[in-house]
Amino acid sequence: MLFNKPIAEVTDQELIQLYRTSGEMEVLGYLYTRYTSLVYGVCLKYLKDRYEAKDAVMNVFEKLIQLLQEHEVKHFKSWLYVTTRNHCLMHLRANKNKHTEELSPFIMESDGPEHHEDATEMEANLIKLERCIEKLADEQQWCVRLFYLHQKCYQEIETETGFTPNKVKSYIQNGKRNLKICLERHE
Repeated sequence: MLFNKPIAEVTDQELIQLYRTSGEMEVLGYLYTRYTSLVYGVCLKYLKDRYEAKDAVMNVFEKLIQLLQEHEVKHFKSWLYVTTRNHCLMHLRANKNKHTEELSPFIMESDGPEHHEDATEMEANLIKLERCIEKLADEQQWCVRLFYLHQKCYQEIETETGFTPNKVKSYIQNGKRNLKICLERHE
């Protein structure tokens, strides 16, 4: 027995502290078991496939092994919900990109003159976009690059930049708006 009381009476905070100090997977297992149905429900809501949701539940558990050692978590249930949601969104984004990459050889196959014009126009647009990104405030530029170009979720951006969740959201939204304004001026 890990505590002097039944495991059901041990708080999430106590389990997190014990896991952080001992590294015992059994402790993490107790904690995770409490919220497995929550995690599965979130995964099912976003992924809409039972098998993918079950895989995601295991992936989230594997992430917790490291994340709980690295981050100070005060409200485990809400933190776990956000972590799970972000995992699912990243999974969906990765699969979307995978499908786009699978199609890109077929889309780009044409050697006709219209293909060359499209590629030239795309290159010009990318150059405009890069110039507009460089004009953003440093914080906006950093968050926009991490979110759109590196495909990081809000939580990962918070961790990497040290910005609060509200600041990350604000920098991304304002950066996106400023990019749109800048690109419209250059059209």
